Amino acid sequence: MLEVAVRHRLGAFTLDAAFEAPPGLCVLFGRSGSGKTSVINAVAGLMRPDEGRVQVGERVLGDTSQGIWLPPHKRRLGYIFQEGRLFPHLSVRQNLMYGRWFAGSLLPLDPVVEMLGLGPLLTRRPGALSGGEKQRVAIGRALLADPGLILADEPLAALDEARKREILPYFERLRDEARCPILYVSHSAAEVARLATTVVVLQDGRVVRQGTAAEVLSDPAVTPAGIRAVGAVLEVRVAAHHEDGLTELDAGGIPLYLPRVPQVVGAPLRIRIAAQEVILARERPEGLSALNILPGKVATIRAGEGPGTLVSLDTAAGRVLARVTRRSAETLGLVPGVDCFAVVKTVAIAREDVGTA
Repeated sequence: MLEVAVRHRLGAFTLDAAFEAPPGLCVLFGRSGSGKTSVINAVAGLMRPDEGRVQVGERVLGDTSQGIWLPPHKRRLGYIFQEGRLFPHLSVRQNLMYGRWFAGSLLPLDPVVEMLGLGPLLTRRPGALSGGEKQRVAIGRALLADPGLILADEPLAALDEARKREILPYFERLRDEARCPILYVSHSAAEVARLATTVVVLQDGRVVRQGTAAEVLSDPAVTPAGIRAVGAVLEVRVAAHHEDGLTELDAGGIPLYLPRVPQVVGAPLRIRIAAQEVILARERPEGLSALNILPGKVATIRAGEGPGTLVSLDTAAGRVLARVTRRSAETLGLVPGVDCFAVVKTVAIAREDVGTA
C-alpha cells in the first residue's frame, strides 16, 4: 500500500493532494500544471512540503508532523526519468551494475536482463542505443537497486510513437512482475488505459477522481487529457484468431474484432476505444463495413461548450463513450435509458490501445 498526503504552497499555486493506492502501478494523471511532478518530487524526497506524509507499506518515508523527512538516498527508490540519464562512458552492463552497487543491492542481474530483453545490448554504450532501448536499460537500473518503490516521471514523453509501442509491453511486465509498487506520472490516456492498476486524477493541485482505469476513463465528467483523448476501457479475452488476419475478442459475451494481436486464445486484454471513433444508432445497423456493434442503453449525456456532446452507453462489455454533435444526439432522441447501438470500425482501435490486463 502506498499512502501519500502532501500540502504545499508554491507562489499562487497550492498543492493539497492525498491518496492511497493498492499494490500495482498507480498513475498520477492530469494536465501540465496540475501538480503531478510536485507530488512525485515530494515522494522522492526532492521537495519538502509544508505538510506531508509518505508511507510505503510499513515504512514511513516522511511525516512532517513527526519531524521525519528522509533524504532521497535513504528512501530506497528506483527513479525512471523522461530520458534514460545513462552514463555515456559506461556499457549497458556497467550502467545496470551501477544501480545495484549504489544501492548496496544483491539482486542478480540475469533475471532483469531476461525480463527486459537486454542480453544483446550488454556490451553497447548508450550512444549506440535507440530511445526505447535506453529506457529499458533505465528500467533495469531502477529494478536492480532493489527499491521499495519505483517512480516513473512521464518516462515515454520523449519517445516517438514507434518507440512508445516498443516500450509499453515492458512497463506491463514491470507492473505484473515487480515486487514493489510503481508511481507513474502521465498525461496520456493511452498509457493510463494500458498500464494503470489505479488512477489518481489531479486538477489544480487536488485529487478530483480515483479508481481503476476503466472507472476513471469511462467517466464522462473526467477529461484531464482533453476531450479528444476521452475513451472507454474494456476488459476482454482473446476468443479466436481467424485466417483473414482478424482476432476475435469476447467482451462480456459480445464479439469484437481487431487486427490480429499476438496474445494466445484465452489471454485477458484491455482495449481502449476512443470516444471520437464511436458512431451511435437507435436501430441495429445493417449493411455496414464496421464489424463491431455493441448494444446498450444511454447512461448519461454531457454537453460541451461547443457543438459536441459526450454520450455514455452501458453495454454488456462495459461502459462505452461516444463523442457526437449535439444535433445528432437530438435527432436520435438520445436521453438516459433509451436503447442504442455503438458502432466501432475494426481498424479504429490503435495498436497502442491494446494491452495485457
